[in-house]
Amino acid sequence: MEKMTLYEELKWRGLVQDISSPELIEKLNKGGLTFYIGTDPTADSMHIGHYSSFLISKRLAKYGHHPILLVGGATGLIGDPKPNAERPMITKEEVEHNIKGLKKQAEDIFGFDVVNNYDWTKDINVLDFLRDYGKFFNINYMLAKDKVKSRLETGITYAEFSYMILQALDFLYLYEHHNCELQVAGSDQWGNITSGIELIRKKLDKEAYGMVMPLVTDSTGKKFGKTEGNALWLDKNKTSSYELYQYLINLEDSMIISYLKMLTFLTPDEIMEIEKKHLESPEKRIAQKELARCIITDLHGEEEFNKAVQISEALFSGNLTGLSANDIMLGMKMLPSIKLNEEVKLIDLLVENQICSSKREAREMLTAGAISINNEKMTDENAIINSSIAIDDKVIVIRKGKKKQFLGIFE
Repeated sequence: MEKMTLYEELKWRGLVQDISSPELIEKLNKGGLTFYIGTDPTADSMHIGHYSSFLISKRLAKYGHHPILLVGGATGLIGDPKPNAERPMITKEEVEHNIKGLKKQAEDIFGFDVVNNYDWTKDINVLDFLRDYGKFFNINYMLAKDKVKSRLETGITYAEFSYMILQALDFLYLYEHHNCELQVAGSDQWGNITSGIELIRKKLDKEAYGMVMPLVTDSTGKKFGKTEGNALWLDKNKTSSYELYQYLINLEDSMIISYLKMLTFLTPDEIMEIEKKHLESPEKRIAQKELARCIITDLHGEEEFNKAVQISEALFSGNLTGLSANDIMLGMKMLPSIKLNEEVKLIDLLVENQICSSKREAREMLTAGAISINNEKMTDENAIINSSIAIDDKVIVIRKGKKKQFLGIFE
C-alpha cells in the first residue's frame, strides 16, 4: 500500500468521525500541534475503553504532535451528564485518590504531560464564573446539544447543565497557557468540544479545533471492553493480563480487523496480511491473538503478555508447571474460590464446597478419574488435602471433568 498522510491513515483506521474544520487536515499532516484529551477521575485506574481513545494520542505524538492529558479534578466533582440519568457524585477525597492513580498510569503507559483542571478552576467565584464565562453561552445553544436534549424529559440539574461550560473553560485555559489548539475525544464529547471552540472564538477571536473518534463497539453497538457491567482495567492488579488476554482472543470475528486498525500500531500492510491469514483459518484466531499481543505488550510489556499466554495454556491443559501462586490467583481469579484453613479429606472437600452434590457423586467422579488437583488425577477419597500439596503452600486448582475448575486458597 502507498504511504498515506497522517489524516488519510486515521481515516483508513476508522479513527475519525468528525472534525471541526477542514483546516485541521493540513495541520494534522504537518505536525507540531499541541492537543489535549481528558478524563474525569471516576476511578483510580483507566479501563480498556479509555485505551481505545487514548491510543490515538500516542499515534499523533509519533507524528510530531504534543499530547496533554487533562485529569478532571474539578469536572469530576460535577460529572458529565449521562444520557439517561444523573451521574452519582463522588467525594473530594475519592477524587484526589483517583487523580494520583490516573496521573501515574497516564505517565507510565502513554507518556503524557498531565494537568488537573482543579488548579485553574478552584479560585473562580460564582460571580466571575457567570460574568466571564456564562455570558458567552446561549441557553438555546446549550439545550440543542445531544447530551442535554436527551435529559430534558427526565430532568437535568443545573450542576450537570453547567458541565459544558466547565469543559469549554478548560479548552480556553489550555489554549491561553499551553498553546493548545486541538481537543481530541470520543464522539460523545462533540457538544462539549464545539462549546470550547466557540468560547475561544468569542473571548480571544482565535481559531481552535476539535476531532472526535467513533466509540469502539461490538457488532451490536455495545461499548468495547464492557463485560456484564464490569470494566476491564488497565491496572494489571485489577484486571490481570490473563483476563485481558482471554477477553481479546474471544472477540468476534466480524469486528477483529477493525480492532486491529484502531487499536494497534501495525502497519496497513501488516494488517492486510493478518486479515488474509485470518480469513483462510478463522478457527486459529490469528487476528485475535495478534491484537492481544499488541495491546498487552503496549500496556504491560512483553513479559506480561508471555505470562498471560502461559497461564491461558495452563488453564486449558491443567499443566501449572512454572506458575507461582500469585500468577494463578491473578490469572484465575474469576474461578469460584474456596477458603481452606486446615487439612481436610478429599471427599469432604468436594462435598462441603459443593464441587460435588453428594458423596455418591464425588466417589463416582473419583472412580472415573474426573477429579484432579494441580493437574494430578485423584482417586483416593481419603487423600489428605493440606498446604503441603499447594503451589507455594498457598493455592490448589481443583478440576472437575473437562470444564469446571475451582481455586482453593490456604489462609
